[in-house]
Amino acid sequence: MDRLQAMRVFVTVVDLGSQSAAADHLDLSRPVVSRYLAELEDWVGARLMHRTTRKLSLTAAGGEILPRCRQMLELSSDMQAAVGEPDDAPRGLLRISVSTSFGQSQLADAVADYVKRYPGVSIDLQMLDRTVNLVDERIDLAIRTSNDLDPNLIARRLTVCRSVICASPAYLREHPAPQRVEELNRHNCLTHSYFGKSLWHFEQDGEQVSVPVQGNISANEASTLLRTTMAGAGIAMLPSYQAGEYIKRGELVRLLPHAEPRTMNMYAVYASRKHMPATLRSMLDFLVLRFPQQPLWDEGL
Repeated sequence: MDRLQAMRVFVTVVDLGSQSAAADHLDLSRPVVSRYLAELEDWVGARLMHRTTRKLSLTAAGGEILPRCRQMLELSSDMQAAVGEPDDAPRGLLRISVSTSFGQSQLADAVADYVKRYPGVSIDLQMLDRTVNLVDERIDLAIRTSNDLDPNLIARRLTVCRSVICASPAYLREHPAPQRVEELNRHNCLTHSYFGKSLWHFEQDGEQVSVPVQGNISANEASTLLRTTMAGAGIAMLPSYQAGEYIKRGELVRLLPHAEPRTMNMYAVYASRKHMPATLRSMLDFLVLRFPQQPLWDEGL
């Protein structure tokens, strides 16, 4: 039995949640996957998984064996890399969680540049508009926008997230543009389900101002709000990293430039500094340089 391959099959089945998904991922047949699992169980002398038609779950022995299999596979990769590569270039898989809007508008291009530089690295981008549990969902790195991070996580500050108030030229041809934030309550405001659903916060004339807003469209992620705003449905508060290019092209019009919506920070967060893989450290360093304190997407706004 190829014990390393059996461990790789076992870990992949656990990560993907099914033998058929693991078979597809590893380009193996389902019977071969089953045979590797059975042979691994024979070798360790214990059942590793409870198998039902609906789901797989680890036995107590499986829970003990899984991290050791991951360590063995990582050690094997390191040994191969030490012999096969003259340098210490990053390699391996990184699972990254990011919001849909930032992932599509900024991070996807950044990741493409990163893997061109380090072709030994594979990136699994998880576009999720919710806060993930890094450990439970096996996420190596999450990009989060917040001013109140979980103190149990390690965070590296990247840049700032500014927002802009904007509308399409078509909407403004039918509705007079607001001159002060208080006038927003006269407009159809397109809102985010989780951020500023009914109250938008600004700094105007040196003072903090909160304005109640309402409208007939809300969404749980900013990309949808961007599309509805461009379609002329109303006024939206959108992140500048997403709306900036459309404003510069004239497809959206920035409103109330004297009023600054609440600024937030963007962080790269991870679970622990202990035994940090070189690839994760490399990605962190790359992102810090890629997204400076004064981001390029804010230039000219």
